[in-house]
Amino acid sequence: MADGASAVNVFDAAAFLASAGLGRRIVHLKTKDPFFSQGDSADCVYYLQKGRAKLTVVSPRGKEATLALLSAGDFIGEESIAGAVGLRMATATAIAACTALKIQRDEMIRVLHDEHVFSDLFLKFMLARSMRTQADLVDQLFNSSEKRLARILLLMAEFGKQGEPETLIPKITQETLAEMIGTTRSRVSFFMNRFRKLGFIEYNGRIRVHKSLLNVVLYDQVPEQNTETVSLPHHREKAKAVSCN
Repeated sequence: MADGASAVNVFDAAAFLASAGLGRRIVHLKTKDPFFSQGDSADCVYYLQKGRAKLTVVSPRGKEATLALLSAGDFIGEESIAGAVGLRMATATAIAACTALKIQRDEMIRVLHDEHVFSDLFLKFMLARSMRTQADLVDQLFNSSEKRLARILLLMAEFGKQGEPETLIPKITQETLAEMIGTTRSRVSFFMNRFRKLGFIEYNGRIRVHKSLLNVVLYDQVPEQNTETVSLPHHREKAKAVSCN
């Protein structure tokens, strides 16, 4: 009898994150709708059930930077459970239609304390987020803007996650892509056209990513003739100097 009762009471994290209940409710957002804005009270956490979102921050001078892309299975606004209730440091916005579970701060803290299955799941998410942030920093510091763009497109297509990748990624502007990789819209346009000519992507309103784009990120494999035709001026000057020597 006791064994049966304990089996019934086992916490189901998936069910908790899939349904509304005390201190949590399902919300639906359209493209460009905000989950929250920079400066808002950090009083809840969202669990993204379906859709895509982005996390952005605006400097005092009005310059916007994209910090992260978020997809189904991600938590949004987890900083709200760190210490006393503070203010949002960033803005979270839907870049595709989203369905999310909004969990009030007190309920999120309660379930983390009381349910080890849930706290284990959340810890794994936080570690994965930390590793992703470090990878983003390394990418920004050491990789070319072309390679950073290829990586962002692959991440949006969810290459590397379990299951088949969503090769047709959500609509995203070249301006947003430029913000994310730290370059200009014209450079993004240049690289996108190059990727399309090489057969790495297709786009006609929506971008379809092919697995071959992985070659740019993993092996820096770009056909030699294309590399020569798009070399930047200072690269050509350097090549001249080497040949003269």
